Amino acid sequence: MKVSLIQNNPGNDKAANLAEVRRLIEEAVRLDRPDLIVLPEVFDWMGGGGPEKVAATEPSSGGPSYSLCQGLARTHRVWIHAGSIREQVPGDERFANTTVVFNRDGAEVARYSKIHMFDIKGPDGFDYRESAQCKPGDDIVVYDCEGVTVGCAICYDIRFPELFQALARRGAKIIVLPAAFTLQTGQDHWEVLCRARAIETETFFLAVGQTGSYPQGKERRSLYGNSLVCDPWGHVIARASNGVGFVSARLDLDRVDQVRAQIPVGEHKVVGVRIPG
Repeated sequence: MKVSLIQNNPGNDKAANLAEVRRLIEEAVRLDRPDLIVLPEVFDWMGGGGPEKVAATEPSSGGPSYSLCQGLARTHRVWIHAGSIREQVPGDERFANTTVVFNRDGAEVARYSKIHMFDIKGPDGFDYRESAQCKPGDDIVVYDCEGVTVGCAICYDIRFPELFQALARRGAKIIVLPAAFTLQTGQDHWEVLCRARAIETETFFLAVGQTGSYPQGKERRSLYGNSLVCDPWGHVIARASNGVGFVSARLDLDRVDQVRAQIPVGEHKVVGVRIPG
């Protein structure tokens, strides 16, 4: 399987953001002909306060971001794991941070809403309170991509290994993590966490981050980028350069079975409560 990770820098002009995403996807298709394309978390809009975030939300289907990814998947006959969009939740003032996955026909095959909310005081001094406006999901989601099971997670989920162990127990050989990691936490934690999740689940780990900076009130907040692919042994086999662009990698899926045969951690777990799934 060949995968391409799109690394963009969305601001608060949604139309411009989507035009850039279209350009990057079409360039990846032209140059690398991937089977699966992955976008970052909230790839379509960043910046602004509460009212602006609400204005950037979309219905469950048919919105501009949803339609763009669906149409590109169908046109280019490629799978698109559409990072995440802010999805309207009927009857709730909050939105969901939701991944939608499309197959080569443009059909929706999976939907995952971020479970763990990014409620921290960052080393940059900013308070991040995702739960103030975002409704957490509660479903563990995998999907079948032409015979390969793929697990879903988003950004801050990466700090909770139980989720990834559950995805592996449900058969995931690839785990995809769209993200918008802050520069400060990313510099110290991004690669360490990505490699750890790959090693403990013995999966290919596709971590796709936003890059650059975005406006937040009178300030700008910086993002880490460094989208990367880890193999089941924890090696980084592809990594994006700084800035807007994409990186592609070939996944030898037999490698998952080889590593699991060598170190069968899935069979050895005895400590604590066994994770369902």
